[in-house]
Amino acid sequence: MTVSDGGPHANGGAKTKSSTLPLDDSDIHVCQDGPRDAPALLLLHGSASSTRSWDALVPELTGSHHVIRIDLLGHGRSAKPADGGYALPDQARRTGAALDRLGVEHAVVVGHSSGGAVATALAEQRPDLVTALALINTGPSLDAFIAPRSAPSGLSQWPPTDEQLRRFASTGFSRAGYQIPAELLDDVRRMTPHTLTATMQATRDYLEQQALPDRLTALGKPLLVLFGEDDRRWRSSSAANYRAVPGAKVELLPGLGHSPILEDPPRTATPLLAFTTTHAVRVD
Repeated sequence: MTVSDGGPHANGGAKTKSSTLPLDDSDIHVCQDGPRDAPALLLLHGSASSTRSWDALVPELTGSHHVIRIDLLGHGRSAKPADGGYALPDQARRTGAALDRLGVEHAVVVGHSSGGAVATALAEQRPDLVTALALINTGPSLDAFIAPRSAPSGLSQWPPTDEQLRRFASTGFSRAGYQIPAELLDDVRRMTPHTLTATMQATRDYLEQQALPDRLTALGKPLLVLFGEDDRRWRSSSAANYRAVPGAKVELLPGLGHSPILEDPPRTATPLLAFTTTHAVRVD
C-alpha cells in the first residue's frame, strides 16, 4: 500500500489520506477523510469522473462520518488496464475488497449517477457490508435516459481538447453556462478511449439486465434517492420509479441538475446526512 497525505479540507484543516491498494487484479486509489472511529460512509463517483467529484461535499460529511472515496477501475488514479474487467459486478467486487483491506465491516454507500449502480451491485454481493444506500441522480432504467448517446464518440481526438471535454460534460449540469472545474475535465483526459467506452457500456449492460428498483426491492435495504430536478441526462420524473422500493425516500432538488454534489453541496448534504446518520453503524 502506498500512502500520501492530500491537501487540507474545510473540516478543521484535516488532511485527506490518499492511498493505493494493490488488489488481486488491479491497483485501486482510495481517499479517506474524517475520524476513523466514526461510522463509515462510502462515496462512489459516476462515469468519466473520480474521487475529486466529491471534493466540495466531503467537508459537509466529515463531522459525523469516516468518509471513504474510491476511484473505480479505469478512473482517476486507479489502474486503467486494457484488458480489465469493467463490468459493474467486477467494479463492485473490487470495491468490497478495498473496504476489507481498510478494515471496514459496515458502510452506508452513496453513489452518484452510474456510481449508484455500482453501489447497488455491491449491496447485491455484500449485503452484510452495505447497511443502506443513497443514490444521487442515478437513472433507474435505460428508458429514463435523455442525453444524446454520442458521448464517447463525441470526443473525436485523444487526448480531447478542453472545448471537446466541456461539450462532453455539459449535460452533467443544470445550465449550459456552468463553469466545469478544470480538474473534472482532467479526470476524463486521464482515461483512455477504451476505459471510457468500456465503463460506460458496463453501466448500460447492468441496467439492461434488470432495472435498479427491481434489484433494490429484492435487497430490502434502506434507500434514499436524491435527484436534481433539472437533470439533462436522466428524466427527473423517473425518480418516482424508486417509490416501488418499500420504504424508499425520494426527494427532488429544484434548480439543480445531474450533479447536485457539485452544483450545491450544502443543499445536497442536508437530506443526505439526515439519512446516513440514521442508518450508520458505529465502530466498536
